[in-house]
Amino acid sequence: MHALHKLLLFHLLTSLGRDALGGKIINGKLAPIDSMQYMVSLQNSEGHVCGGFLIREDFVLTAAHCNNDLTHVILGTHDLSRVADGNKRFIEKIYAHPSYVNVGLGKDIMLLKLSEKVQLDNNVQTIQLPTSKMNIGDNEKCYVTGWGMKRSRGPTVDELRVVDVLTVNKHVCDKKWDLGLPENVICAGGYNTTKGPCQGDSGGPLVCNGKAVGIVSFNMGFCDYPDFPNVYTDISKYLPWINYILKRNNR
Repeated sequence: MHALHKLLLFHLLTSLGRDALGGKIINGKLAPIDSMQYMVSLQNSEGHVCGGFLIREDFVLTAAHCNNDLTHVILGTHDLSRVADGNKRFIEKIYAHPSYVNVGLGKDIMLLKLSEKVQLDNNVQTIQLPTSKMNIGDNEKCYVTGWGMKRSRGPTVDELRVVDVLTVNKHVCDKKWDLGLPENVICAGGYNTTKGPCQGDSGGPLVCNGKAVGIVSFNMGFCDYPDFPNVYTDISKYLPWINYILKRNNR
């Protein structure tokens, strides 16, 4: 993609963090209490910023554009209005991908090292990542979870929501995004449907076949579907980098 096109794309699209698109799942439903215990709320002094997900007792995976003065995470609860002291962990170190510049240029991925390990139990669990050989087919049924808006420009809510989305053929996605897309992304939801993530859902996982295969990155404008597919960072393409950071932090 030409540099000018990438610059135009960056100005036209909207990432799904709180200050950009951040909000709630569109046309989703409340997540069952006994499910998706890997979900994490990334927060700063003002509250919820983005979603994330636990991949090790001391590491959260999320989107690089969510790096907005983050201080701590909340885990082990679906309701952000009911947080106990044990649900909070401070962020010790932030590892944004070293080549990340903006969402339009891709590599929108980040690891957060927690100040202390969490105890895995019925309320807190990790989620598996894909293998490097995992291929996501067209029209595959997946789901997205988050604490973002329930409708475009609407109010945010405290309870975790989930919505099912279908993956979109990469050629179709490229055609709809006629300015071009960054490398190593997956398209799902938004296009030809009224379902998908919105503001505040950035950094959350796209889950297919029980594995977190993508990270909510951006869509076009506000959450007025069904014009453009939503775009996710393809986790499988960044496994060497993820494993390198995790290995450096074994203890």
